[in-house]
Amino acid sequence: MPSDLIGIDWGTTHRRARLFDAHGQVQARQNDDEGMLACQGRFQQSLSALLAAWPSATEATPIVMSGMVGGRGGWQEAPYLDNTTSLYELGQHLQAVAEAPAGRSWHIVPGLCWRGFDGEIDVMRGEETQLYGALHWLGPNQSDGWYVLPGTHCKWVLLRGGTVRLLRTYLTGELFASLRERGTLAAAMQRAPSDLLHARPAFMQGIVDQQGRVLSNALFGARARIATGRLPEHDINAYVSGLLVGAEWQDFQRITDDVLPIRVIGEPALAALHASCAHHFDREVELLDADLIQQAAWQAFQRERFMA
Repeated sequence: MPSDLIGIDWGTTHRRARLFDAHGQVQARQNDDEGMLACQGRFQQSLSALLAAWPSATEATPIVMSGMVGGRGGWQEAPYLDNTTSLYELGQHLQAVAEAPAGRSWHIVPGLCWRGFDGEIDVMRGEETQLYGALHWLGPNQSDGWYVLPGTHCKWVLLRGGTVRLLRTYLTGELFASLRERGTLAAAMQRAPSDLLHARPAFMQGIVDQQGRVLSNALFGARARIATGRLPEHDINAYVSGLLVGAEWQDFQRITDDVLPIRVIGEPALAALHASCAHHFDREVELLDADLIQQAAWQAFQRERFMA
């Protein structure tokens, strides 16, 4: 029987909610700052306030939540799935929310844990839902390849047959924010424009300068360039971003020489930076709209779990 659905990407600092009708069409949306950190101890109250703003959503409307809401310190921990689990089966592993009122269908999407043969381990929480959406958006015959999900913690994922074969996470966004907040580069970075695309030559120079160097050494080189006048101070953010994002691509070049497609799922500004890196390394990327991919995930959950 057809059912409407509420899908919520509930992260550390932000929450993005969508209400779908029984035909999978978006009826309402809300983006706010009610992330995991802001909702400590009051997740249910925060969700109830959101539902009150959407009177068309009834008590029978299922809710599916992904992201840090299901992490340790979130509303309710949803244990990680093993990477041998196909993402096509993600809807079968939704965790029911223990605090949901009687008769309500509230669920949390579990994260995913990848383990390598050499003992390497990595995790994702929230990105597995985006990948699930990409699988349904692209179709099973077109979805194999690499996926880059930039953000605070940038994920590089190799998908084959709907299964995560490799996962590497980089602290790119977190490092950039930390460098800008404190330390030897902070003063210059705080004075410089936050728009990184205004200084593309400086970004590209950062990509070049980090190649073959230890990242911490390359980052100090940014200070040396400012001190000696080699780098205009207003270009420092773009240059540092080039060092950090370029380091991801250099590592990618090191671990594989395959020619599988590379797809970027992210905000346009971040996706554009990765597209520039790809061009430098003679690769091409396909840019996937993050909002449409997330929407495809909620619609797939709706069809496969709540309309069966």
